[in-house]
Amino acid sequence: MMGKSIRIYLPNETVAGIRHAEIANWTGQALACPRALFSELREWPEVQRPGVYILFGVNDETGTEIAYIGEAEVLADRLQSHMSGKEFWSEVVSFSSKDDNLTKAHVRYLEARLMSLAGEANRYQLENSIVPALPSLPRADRDAMEEFLGFAKTLLGVLGHRLLDPLVVRESPMNAQIAVMAQKFPTPASKVLEPSAVFHLRVSGLHARAVWTEEGMVIFEGSDAALTPASSLTGGAVTLRQTLLESGVLVNSNEKMIFKRDHMFKTPSQAAAIVAGYSINGRDNWKLDDGTTFKQYFERGLDLI
Repeated sequence: MMGKSIRIYLPNETVAGIRHAEIANWTGQALACPRALFSELREWPEVQRPGVYILFGVNDETGTEIAYIGEAEVLADRLQSHMSGKEFWSEVVSFSSKDDNLTKAHVRYLEARLMSLAGEANRYQLENSIVPALPSLPRADRDAMEEFLGFAKTLLGVLGHRLLDPLVVRESPMNAQIAVMAQKFPTPASKVLEPSAVFHLRVSGLHARAVWTEEGMVIFEGSDAALTPASSLTGGAVTLRQTLLESGVLVNSNEKMIFKRDHMFKTPSQAAAIVAGYSINGRDNWKLDDGTTFKQYFERGLDLI
């Protein structure tokens, strides 16, 4: 794998302000801007051209990260309409081309692919009400836009938003286009999952499956969780559990809860506590099929996934 040289310019000399990001030998560019500084961003020539953008915010009730993806022939004009039309967002990240080679058809393709990739990654709640159809492009243009997306994905992560990175990529089923992207532009969270690296937690008739990534412990969709928490569950875990219920990650299923989608936890013990419903040492209780504990697996110096 070859490294990438990334340049980030801070016009306000602060990471909390506008950030202009680019990758060496790439004709694209990204601009990240807090909502409060949009009037300043509007004057930048980089947003006076076609491009795609993502609005980022947080659901006030559930704490879930939310995003809205769009495209425009003139980015500044479309973003101005969102200043009054959409209240949820606190930051925008836009992508445009330095050489003015992005056309309306190109940005519509990028918008559709961004929405597809973000939906597959399932890290953010998408606010888009309509999923656009993928427009037809000549093969050369399509390949160029896929390359553009790969660089955009890298810059999004550098700018603090892993919108397009799946928590894990399973061997099967796998979206063919996502597989190609993961191969061309791999990230710690986009490594293909090896069955031998799946950890299991079996307690009180419950069974959960998970894998450790460089970001944390990812519990898989379909895993079990306790129906009600025990009094010994810590306050932070109780709050987290309630958030998972409100956001639809956990749902009631007869005598237990079920994970409706993959979810990442910061530590094995945090993940184990949500499953068991009480405080539990995840390093000792998450185990591979052969009985190796999470702790033992690390102590052997093995690579996880």
